[in-house]
Amino acid sequence: MTLPIPPQRSADLWILRQPPLGTCTGELDLTELDAAEQSRAGTCRREAGRLLYSSAHVGLRRLLSAYLGTDPRSLRLGRDTCPCCDEPHGRPVLDSPDAPLHFSLSHSNGMALIGIAPVPIGVDVEKVPTAETVRVCTPALHPREQGEVAAERQDAVAFGQLWTRKEAYLKGLGTGLGRPLSVDYLGADPTLRPAAWKVIDVPCGPQHVAAAALYGTARARVRVHWLAMECLYKHNPEALDHERSLLTELAA
Repeated sequence: MTLPIPPQRSADLWILRQPPLGTCTGELDLTELDAAEQSRAGTCRREAGRLLYSSAHVGLRRLLSAYLGTDPRSLRLGRDTCPCCDEPHGRPVLDSPDAPLHFSLSHSNGMALIGIAPVPIGVDVEKVPTAETVRVCTPALHPREQGEVAAERQDAVAFGQLWTRKEAYLKGLGTGLGRPLSVDYLGADPTLRPAAWKVIDVPCGPQHVAAAALYGTARARVRVHWLAMECLYKHNPEALDHERSLLTELAA
């Protein structure tokens, strides 16, 4: 089973919503994860966190294997060099010099978002923040963004959407939060955002906000899909063929 690699100036986004604990009808195949991923899953103290981490990473590997036509266990994932310090903790990458795909993964409070593209990409999903989070985090933003938050009267959804745009962009750069939040503008005016990146808000339901950042394209076409939990169970390798339902398509 294979999926077509997204063409230039486009990306595929996959949203995975974790079912309530105790309602899963199958078992994840954790043998598809490498030793580091299995160890990280084992350190999650709460069952919900362990399930989300495991399903997100199994989902990432199954998707990459479907695009590349290979076994999930054969994939070697690594890190690019960080633009801030040249250390190997930048963007996650396929450990292959001729890999045709870039990817990004984010998960938070019962939801995961996976981005697949032929160019560098960053994605972020977050639960809608509390008013206290908005208050504490706003001073770290770009001055123009701070003004927008004030004008919105610290609206939590608007702030959360801004925050995911910023994190998606920083993940795409490969710096993460190692780059100061105040440097780049990712606010409501697209014309003032970094010119080399297209940053898009991603609809994902009332309790979460999400965004994707795609490098080097003046016009990006992003297809957003739901990834069903059943696609990730053991002995169900072909489920992705049947569960790949198109949610929406975004053009920007």
